[in-house]
Amino acid sequence: MPISRFGHAARTSLWPLPLLCVFAGALVALGTLSLDRRSGYTLVPQTVTGTPSDAQTVLSVFAAAMATLTSLVLTMTLVAVQLAMGQFSPRIVAALLTDRANQLAIGLFGATFVVAVLTLREVRGSDTGSVPGLSMLLAYLLMFTSIVTLVLFVHHAGQGLRAAGLIDLVGDRTRALIASGDPPDVDAPADPAVVPAREPGNVFRVDRPRLVSAARRADCVLELVPVVGDFVSGGAPLFRVHPAPGRTAGAARAGAGRVRPAEIAGLVLVADERVHTEDIAYGLRKLVDIAERSIAQPFNDPTTTLQALHRLHDLLRQLAPRPLPSGEHRDEDGVVRLVERTLSWDGYVRLAFDEIRLAGASSPQVTRRLSAALHDLKTVAPPDRQAPLDRQLRLLTAAVHRAYEDEEDITAALTPDTEGIGSGADVTTPVRLDGGAVVTGELAATLHRRA
Repeated sequence: MPISRFGHAARTSLWPLPLLCVFAGALVALGTLSLDRRSGYTLVPQTVTGTPSDAQTVLSVFAAAMATLTSLVLTMTLVAVQLAMGQFSPRIVAALLTDRANQLAIGLFGATFVVAVLTLREVRGSDTGSVPGLSMLLAYLLMFTSIVTLVLFVHHAGQGLRAAGLIDLVGDRTRALIASGDPPDVDAPADPAVVPAREPGNVFRVDRPRLVSAARRADCVLELVPVVGDFVSGGAPLFRVHPAPGRTAGAARAGAGRVRPAEIAGLVLVADERVHTEDIAYGLRKLVDIAERSIAQPFNDPTTTLQALHRLHDLLRQLAPRPLPSGEHRDEDGVVRLVERTLSWDGYVRLAFDEIRLAGASSPQVTRRLSAALHDLKTVAPPDRQAPLDRQLRLLTAAVHRAYEDEEDITAALTPDTEGIGSGADVTTPVRLDGGAVVTGELAATLHRRA
């Protein structure tokens, strides 16, 4: 039992692996120093290592740099732990402390410091003395490795502090623990019409041309089950195999038999979180998160929400007149070989405005900016895309009526204003044409467009 407790402490503590690296570095340094002494310090000429004075200077800089770097890395680790505890969960601390990459980085820096100090002690004289050349080369090698490791450590620490990084850290370890246990009692028979995902993750890239070619060779139609950006579990359906147009069910089974699941699954790349590679919706998702978080307590920063709404408005304005992907991909003969679900115009509008409208109904800055965005989008959206915008305007009006009782407040909250409160018709001077007529609000915008 004491041995088991010691093993558990070693696996769940920060210090064992770095300490082992330091001891290993000391042993290697003592071994190279012994070889240098036996050879009379002639294994490596001073034309490579420099004079004793040069070696002393270099090793002193190495030792000081490694001491500072080790302190910095330990400080960054402590800050990462504190941030993770406060923002995510106190129970994430153990997973961070037992991260082998962090432990190896700390151990390498400590080992480099020890090697530099032990080698420095063996340097004799100033210009005509002796230099332990093999040990100097070891110090140079460890220093170069430490520089590379520092860059990798900063990258690893930055990636690890992401929400997806911490979630994956726990999820991957738990998944490995499940996989190390007993196998399932009953293996479900493999469905030849289904191509499973090889690993969990968010779909971020699909090689559509090669998928179309593979489906053409198998004379079938491939259906991509998840939408680009969706999370797919390992072993869950990634593709479904359907008969080509005009083919029978028997031909469909034959086509499914010709499909190579490993090849097909390899043409879809997954990552630990969504990226912008082919996922327009993810850009809107992040802007919505910023906007919604800014108006939530305790932040209460509607101006930041307006800045996010500016970009959401601009993105939807670019999408409004453009054709959206149909989700059908054909081969050179015009036969549909790959189908996938894609986000519709209604989906983009709901993604951009639903959550912000619900969270910001009581903020006049937000409702005025939403009203301005929706009215402007109606001027560029084709007739078949007007309905989602009209729906948003109806829901916005209803939300404002629930949030306010005074009619003047309601009218003010629904007045279009691109700056929340700052450029609406009710807070700016009227526009006068040459004839002296007063033009305000939407009429001015209509006349400007006609001109």
